[in-house]
Amino acid sequence: MRAITSGTERGRRDFRFLAGAVAAAILSGCAGTADYEYRFVPGRTAFPQNGVAIAPLGAPPQVQAMIEAGNQIAGLPYRRGGGHGRAYDAAYDCSGALSHLLRAGGVLRGSMPSAGFRRYGAAGEGDWVSVYARQGHVFAVVAGLRFDTGYGNGQRGSQWTTRSRPAKGYVIRHPAGL
Repeated sequence: MRAITSGTERGRRDFRFLAGAVAAAILSGCAGTADYEYRFVPGRTAFPQNGVAIAPLGAPPQVQAMIEAGNQIAGLPYRRGGGHGRAYDAAYDCSGALSHLLRAGGVLRGSMPSAGFRRYGAAGEGDWVSVYARQGHVFAVVAGLRFDTGYGNGQRGSQWTTRSRPAKGYVIRHPAGL
């Protein structure tokens, strides 16, 4: 026999469930994870040119160093495990490429697998750098440009792009202060 619950009791239970889910999402840094969409903001967005990125003049030194590091490996092929355990490699996977950028900016020691970036830094989007992480993949947005190992253009390998991409299931984090 099924218990009969009033609409008020169901509403309270639903509200408590929803409040708990929202609190958990906020604490994990993934509340309202939106798709990445390129938006040019004068003075704040890097400019893509011939496969490399040009940092905006007012970008912090750490961001300029990350962009330079990304330019050094842009165009290199994808290789699982690439970029882990060496300062420079002939190919990179997603987390190896992102680790390379963040090390150059002085905001990461060593390297980290993609799942580890789900707890990296501070929750939410950063002013200059945002890390999108989920189990199995990670990419970053540095000064408005996405640095990724491929999505939507048929190529795999480290690259700067203005192409939008879905981010459902990703947690957004950022290096403190950036």
